[in-house]
Amino acid sequence: MLILKRQDVEISSIQHPKREQKIPILKYQEQSFRLISVFAANQAEEAKSFWRDLTDHQGKFCILLEEPDRHSVWGRIRLEQLNAQGGGAETEVNVVPLTQAGLLLLQTIYLDVEDLLGTRQAKQFQKDIAAILIDWSFPKADSPASVEKLLLKIDPLDIRQIPPWEEHHLIRLLQELYRLGKDYFGNANFAEEAKDILQDLPDKEQQQFFAWLQQSPLGKQWH
Repeated sequence: MLILKRQDVEISSIQHPKREQKIPILKYQEQSFRLISVFAANQAEEAKSFWRDLTDHQGKFCILLEEPDRHSVWGRIRLEQLNAQGGGAETEVNVVPLTQAGLLLLQTIYLDVEDLLGTRQAKQFQKDIAAILIDWSFPKADSPASVEKLLLKIDPLDIRQIPPWEEHHLIRLLQELYRLGKDYFGNANFAEEAKDILQDLPDKEQQQFFAWLQQSPLGKQWH
């Protein structure tokens, strides 16, 4: 278990073997680590809790990197395995069903805000989500218009329309969606309905999503 500062490590990027995007890579003492999740500067405790869960309970070799403007968690990988398996690594998961589930939750909660709280609140919710996705550099969500498309036009069940998000994007989305949901609805009851919301997903994809969810601190929120 390691907690490091920015001056302790080297951060670069490599080309994803199958996608038109770069993968952030952290180097420390001749070992390579891949980004798992990012937390804001005021989320130090959440970052430590997430890091401890991965290291203490799941047995993963992870680094918690503390910087002035953010905290990030990185999991050890082997670069040769990453290239050989087209993205495979110790921390790699199949992100497609996770992204499908995340989009279904996002779209459903947005519609619930509109139905229960009205158009004005729905527009504000859209602005709040757009600010988060743009600020954290989500692929295919780099403008208010592209975020509106995610909310209203993308079909999460059509894998051809799924944006090329990574695991850390999904963790960030669910963290922020849970926070916003509590702010708008005044409670966390919406999170208890996740299984009902995801009923349209095939059983296999549902199982993959909830298995992943329960292996992360997010499982304490979405259940």
